[in-house]
Amino acid sequence: MAQPEYVPVAVADRVRPAERLPVPHSWHQDRPAELLRPDRPTGPRFGTPGPDQGYALKLAHRFEDRLRLAPGESAEDAEAGCVAVALCRAALFGRAPVVYDLEHAFTLWGFLGEAPADLVEHRRPLFSAAAHHYEAKREIADRVPEATLRLTPAQVRESLAGWRAVLRA
Repeated sequence: MAQPEYVPVAVADRVRPAERLPVPHSWHQDRPAELLRPDRPTGPRFGTPGPDQGYALKLAHRFEDRLRLAPGESAEDAEAGCVAVALCRAALFGRAPVVYDLEHAFTLWGFLGEAPADLVEHRRPLFSAAAHHYEAKREIADRVPEATLRLTPAQVRESLAGWRAVLRA
């Protein structure tokens, strides 16, 4: 309710004028890391940006007891390489990783079932020390074409016998 004009008001109680902000200057995109095009840059060491990628590491640990490793392979290396593939798949769909992305990656590389012997021989040098080398993880992820990333885990399971058709050798 408004106060009548004839009622005295203390100086401290008077309404103060609002602070006016200056009109902003014109702005243009000129910072070094700004992307000037809608498509993201590609190339070595760029990776695959996407939301909440750290969650894939937590999901990968759920598969530890189900992994079928050949002699000389480690679960740590298998998880690291397959997390890189799962993150590519999740980013392709513009979302955070889910358990199906990891199931897709582990199945694709033959870690969740009986893998063909030639696939095991093919993956062994790729996954060797992948947990410790970024370039090895990028190499693993880059071997999976976009068309393969769009497959469901069930479709990947069906195509595992002819794995050369779904992976870049």
